[in-house]
Amino acid sequence: MALLERFLKYVSIHTMSDENTGLVPSTPQQMEFAKILAEELKDMGMQDVSLDKKGYLMATLPSNIDKDVPTVGFISHLDTSPDMSGKNVKPRIVENYDGNDIVLNEKENIVLSPKQFPELTMYRGQSLVVTNGLTLLGADDKAGIAEIMTAMDYFIKNPDVKHGKVRIAFNPDEEIGLGAHHFDVEKFGCQFAYTMDGGEIGELEYENFNAAGAKVTFYGTNVHPGYAKNKMVNSMKIATKFMATVPANESPEYTDGYEGFYHLTGIGGDVEKTTVSYIIRDHDRKKFEERKAHLQMLVDKINSEFGDNTATLEVKDQYYNMKEKVEPVKYIVDIASEAIRQAGVEPKVKPIRGGTDGAQLSFKGLPCPNIFAGGHNFHGKYEFVPIQSMEKATEVVKNIIKIVANR
Repeated sequence: MALLERFLKYVSIHTMSDENTGLVPSTPQQMEFAKILAEELKDMGMQDVSLDKKGYLMATLPSNIDKDVPTVGFISHLDTSPDMSGKNVKPRIVENYDGNDIVLNEKENIVLSPKQFPELTMYRGQSLVVTNGLTLLGADDKAGIAEIMTAMDYFIKNPDVKHGKVRIAFNPDEEIGLGAHHFDVEKFGCQFAYTMDGGEIGELEYENFNAAGAKVTFYGTNVHPGYAKNKMVNSMKIATKFMATVPANESPEYTDGYEGFYHLTGIGGDVEKTTVSYIIRDHDRKKFEERKAHLQMLVDKINSEFGDNTATLEVKDQYYNMKEKVEPVKYIVDIASEAIRQAGVEPKVKPIRGGTDGAQLSFKGLPCPNIFAGGHNFHGKYEFVPIQSMEKATEVVKNIIKIVANR
């Protein structure tokens, strides 16, 4: 099965995750997809194909050389984002893209335009896979799965190409931050691995945000508004006052690169009780801790003004910057850089303004940089992926395996 054929098959399978079910995997469709992939792997000739009850699928490409080289792993995730429907995905191929607007859905007047997405102009003359404007595409991360599967198929069909032992894994629930929670690193058995979960062609990432979620709850007193003087305390007004003290220019829409932020993600309440939710992000661990302390200071100021226990803060760390775990084995980044160059692409080494399963896996003892899968505009109807970018990503997987074998 060719790369594009695989990809189009995979995106047609609905695998959206759901953070509200409390199940692992969070949706049954992910397990069904994993079963399909397991059968493909067996038919292909991969060894040690195992699928556990939580939806973690692993397999082995056995070594065909007589020297001891590191076992390298490649990982992608089964689920698509709950930010937009991934059901009934109807992909379309735009051949020889001319650099102009692409009408995704004429009826709904949904247009993928280089005016809004200037990166489209990078791909003039190439073939793009786009949506029909009503769903996401699912290149995040079914492009990664298709690339890994195609690379494994290549080595099985070309036994004269020398390689060491390779392990692959496809896991559920990355999009809801739970992909690495039940990942058995010891069972996987690799010295290092790569997630094929990056964006545009050339991307190579080994730095990500330190991340935390914060919930601030404000308490008030409700009485009849006609008799409220000197009695009513409106929790929504207190919450509004608090939100105005959070640095306005340190939010996602005003930051990029290594700049961290506070991101307001939810508000809900009434006079008696109001809750606001934030996510806190920073690449620098010291600044990350300072951001959490700053929110606590703002809560303390509210309590000093309105009385003790008017506001409470809950902060939960989510993941940390993998850089501190990858830098001691920086050669694995160098291997990926070399592999990308061998594919005729210039590596774009930059920090992830987010997180990947690789971040959590790195802290579980499996250093795991992130490599491009080729897509753009993930999690929405404007998602697209150039076919040539997927081909290059597949080539990078092959090159890494060959480089490790030769070393």
